[in-house]
Amino acid sequence: MIAALAWRNIWRQPIRTSLSVLGMAFTSMLLVFMLSLQLAAYDTMKSSMLRIADGFGQFQIEGYKDDPEMDKVIADPAALLADLESVSGITVAAARGTGFGLLASGERSFAVAILGIDPALEPDVSTLSGLVERGRSLAPDDRDAIVLGDGLARNLRLGLGDHVALLGSGLDGSVAVDVLEVVGIFKSKVPELDRAFAQMPLARFSETFLMAGGVHAIAVAGEDLPDVVRAEPGLREVAARHGVVYLNWAELRPDVEEAIAADMITAIMIYVTLVVVVVFITLNTLYMSVLERTREFGVLLAIGMKRRWIGRMVWMEMIFLSLFGNGLGILLGMALTYWVQQVGIAIEGLSEIYESWGMPARFYPAMTPFRVLFGPLAIVLSIAVLGIVPYSRVLGLEPVKAMAS
Repeated sequence: MIAALAWRNIWRQPIRTSLSVLGMAFTSMLLVFMLSLQLAAYDTMKSSMLRIADGFGQFQIEGYKDDPEMDKVIADPAALLADLESVSGITVAAARGTGFGLLASGERSFAVAILGIDPALEPDVSTLSGLVERGRSLAPDDRDAIVLGDGLARNLRLGLGDHVALLGSGLDGSVAVDVLEVVGIFKSKVPELDRAFAQMPLARFSETFLMAGGVHAIAVAGEDLPDVVRAEPGLREVAARHGVVYLNWAELRPDVEEAIAADMITAIMIYVTLVVVVVFITLNTLYMSVLERTREFGVLLAIGMKRRWIGRMVWMEMIFLSLFGNGLGILLGMALTYWVQQVGIAIEGLSEIYESWGMPARFYPAMTPFRVLFGPLAIVLSIAVLGIVPYSRVLGLEPVKAMAS
């Protein structure tokens, strides 16, 4: 009976109720869409930047990331790779070697980072192999091949088929020397990579730098980044068994984590403001409704209705109103998000900036239960909690004074 009375009462003033419902629905729609777009943009940002070269996670010797010395190697990568096959969520793991040296062509020479990769597995870990603009990426049967960044090839004045001399330091401190043929030139649109980065086959890298079968890192990837994040406990167990450390995406790219955290602070302030405004507007509307019905409540008290029943009725009016308004907002938000999922959204003038970070120029929102329900539920719960205000007002009514008001 109380629920039926509450539902009837909220429609006694249809215009006021409709305006309250529309206000909550519009706010909920914005929260659903904005959360879906923003969190999906973060996922895209993380995946795109990690996919360029790092992978979604890496195994290394402790301290290698901060001080990448040649002798900090994983001595038995085969055993570690075998263990990774049983970790759920990991679809590929690729061994890598990293060296630093000079590439020289004629009188020109430039310092570069040389990455030794497994040509068969690396394309599933990073996208750099697929960004070759001229020539081709490394193949499993390549021996003396090298792929250069566009900026590096331009600085060295090298083209496809040209040979370049490599001079570096081997694992044992000896001089590492090799001559390699340029088979491809990639363009990642990340200037730091394009002018100071090169790839060569891992087998040839191991020979040139005298690695004795060791590697500097093992990069892992999955179907998507959340799969690898969920697999992190298992990955850390594997790392502990082999005496190495596992670096997750945030440890590999702390700059990305910091950028997301800074942007999220601003977003949270906006979301909290939206929730607070709509909650207090709704609360004010319903509190004024309670004040207008004081005489009515006095009559109900006089004929024997308990104060707590009246209080519950008022409280349920608020809850029904918030559920109806936010339920409508969820439907509208899902419809808007679904439409934008089909067409994407781009911010004019920022495409070049996004490309320099390895990100696409167009973003697509993605709905999950959390993104759809979090904002509307925050409004519903806030209104339900603050319903104590009109409830307490009703509990303090005296029948005679209320009827005389």
